[in-house]
Amino acid sequence: MTRVAVIEDDLPTSNQLAGWIRAARPGITVDQWFDRDSAEAALAREPYDVVLLDIELGRERHAGVALINAINKRSAGVPVLVVSAMPAAIYRSIMKALDAWDYLQKTTFEEADFSETFLEILRVARERRARQEAVPAAAGELALDPLWQRTPTWRGERINLPLTAQRILATLYQRAGEVVSYEELFEVVKSGRNRDNVRKHVSTIRDAFREVDPGFEGIENVPMRGFRWAEPTAKRRA
Repeated sequence: MTRVAVIEDDLPTSNQLAGWIRAARPGITVDQWFDRDSAEAALAREPYDVVLLDIELGRERHAGVALINAINKRSAGVPVLVVSAMPAAIYRSIMKALDAWDYLQKTTFEEADFSETFLEILRVARERRARQEAVPAAAGELALDPLWQRTPTWRGERINLPLTAQRILATLYQRAGEVVSYEELFEVVKSGRNRDNVRKHVSTIRDAFREVDPGFEGIENVPMRGFRWAEPTAKRRA
């Protein structure tokens, strides 16, 4: 059974969001929480599929930030949709940096917009869980987020990478064992489409991996051609 938490201190807004969720997906279970303490206790207790929360709860201006951090520590991968009156132009990038999946500014969206966003988050979250369950643990050392909302993880450790580096990593990983040419990598680099720039991005990727795994050798340089993702585990066992 799908379970969603709505964390919003304004009762009419909370009821409206809960009603929209139930209308978008009948049969879903919605828990409503109105303050940080009760919400934090529920998040530690319940395995939620999606969490909706406001940034401000009561007099605590950034309670939502603390809750997102608590979610990331306890339930890595749980999608968070922030619904707040704070200006989206300022807070959307801040919330995404905290690993929130999306940000909606109150009074700027209708039920249809909300439902579309919510159902897309729910769909992607389910697909990701299904893939994780289908792939053996040994083969799932690298985890990439198809929404590019969360940083990749390597053997359970977060890898901090800018978006372009994430796209290059995904391209190499999806074609593991094959040589990916510079020209093909140019397609995922929005600016600076030259070999030197691609090499800098690959160097950034390697450095990020080695921060959590000093022995990482998963990306091979193929002289004059491009790069290849090699299976690091297999190399170490050899």
